[in-house]
Amino acid sequence: MAANRLSFRNITALAPMVRVGTLPMRLLALDYGADVVYCEELIDIKMAQCQRVVNEVLETVDFVAPDDRVMFRTCEREKDRVVFQMGTADPDRALTVARLVEKDVAAVDVNMGCPKEYSTKGGMGAALLSDPDKIEAILKKLVTGVSIPVTCKIRILPSLEETISLVQRIENTGVAAVAVHGRLKDERPRHPVHCDYIRAVARAVSIPVIANGGSLDLVKTNADIEVFRKAAGASSVMLARAAMWNVSVFSSRGPLPVESVMEEYLKYAIRYDNHAFNTKYCLCQMLRDKVESPLGKQLQAAQTNTEIRSVTQERLQARRDALQSGGQEEQLVMDGDVTTMAVKFERSVIFKIINWREYPPHITPKMFLLEWSRKEKVEQPLYQTVQRAQDRGFQSIVTVAKKQYRSSLWEKSKKFAEQAAAIVCLRVLGVPEGRIGEEDSGLVCKRKREGKTNGAVEEEGSKKRHVIDLQREAESAAKGDQTVNASGYSNS
Repeated sequence: MAANRLSFRNITALAPMVRVGTLPMRLLALDYGADVVYCEELIDIKMAQCQRVVNEVLETVDFVAPDDRVMFRTCEREKDRVVFQMGTADPDRALTVARLVEKDVAAVDVNMGCPKEYSTKGGMGAALLSDPDKIEAILKKLVTGVSIPVTCKIRILPSLEETISLVQRIENTGVAAVAVHGRLKDERPRHPVHCDYIRAVARAVSIPVIANGGSLDLVKTNADIEVFRKAAGASSVMLARAAMWNVSVFSSRGPLPVESVMEEYLKYAIRYDNHAFNTKYCLCQMLRDKVESPLGKQLQAAQTNTEIRSVTQERLQARRDALQSGGQEEQLVMDGDVTTMAVKFERSVIFKIINWREYPPHITPKMFLLEWSRKEKVEQPLYQTVQRAQDRGFQSIVTVAKKQYRSSLWEKSKKFAEQAAAIVCLRVLGVPEGRIGEEDSGLVCKRKREGKTNGAVEEEGSKKRHVIDLQREAESAAKGDQTVNASGYSNS
């Protein structure tokens, strides 16, 4: 029995993270090379009410609350490497929960480090650090009451002496390992991790010490994991945010492109019927500073895993197309009789949009295409636009000389969609489209290109209406009141 017990020496582990450490992320971490994975903190009171249910459809074991919510889901694949972390402040309740899950997990862990209110209320999480007697009582009860290893995760105390004293008391309870987050209870990720504390603790005890807290300061690639382990003098390393941002950090080839990681994560989320809210949260964490991008906003608007996958698939396909064409987005793809290309209409800075855009305010691709059709004596362009219900995105097809063109990317407004379709047509025809810095084609007169008037009342009135329309479009885009396309190419 002892030979099969999980070892905590020389491992890298996915740290317990609320809303992140569910089954899809844990399995993906194992795929990428993590040795051990922790589930998110689950509160003992809620878990004690659960029933263990074998889910034959998903091939999982589910712990289901009275309201039918699945509180914890696991599967055979991770059985020997998943650690169940609980939030508890009561020895008896802790033992009840540990016995409930012990046949389906490799170890149980007690959270003694989380400083957030949802964890500390009721004396759980980091609140336990001020009550060593209760820590001892909980751990002893668990160690003697279950057949699997017991561990705990703490934060450091204000002094090194207090920290060492606490960990030595923890060691005496018989736990298999202790994870040490190298920050004080009141410190946050912006504060540097105290590797000196972790190192001193590791020297003071004989059980494995798992270093935690190095994501921002030290760990950005797989090679950095060993750097952090040595800096902390620890047996093992546990990663939270570095893994949350890109779980392929566990791979010797990592980190891999986040789009690829998102795609793999989604496969598990759908395979194991992960809650859509949880799926969205994890994907948005992977996007990090791009969470307010069009892709991020669409992810947040999606309601089901299927919708989430639909949102990301278009973005991923656009990236694949770009890579296959040597990094150029202008790869032509035939969709039936329609010529498609992944392009966007980008407006200039003049209308309060932060980033630089390719087209000046008084010139549009539609204007160039209209002038070209007049010059070539063909029927003027005809636009047909559709709106996608799930995100209110728009896509337009333009018909010119009996041929059809559209952008494969969805736009924020009907007019932007028409402009994007015009761009595709112009690029296929090899006709200039009016971008800033582009050589004068002669299709549009100099006065129009420079935004000057010619004194003609009709043209002046038309131009003013055109500029007003563009201002409205740009202001609408700046306010973000339209849901944007699923491709992930930012308009802001």
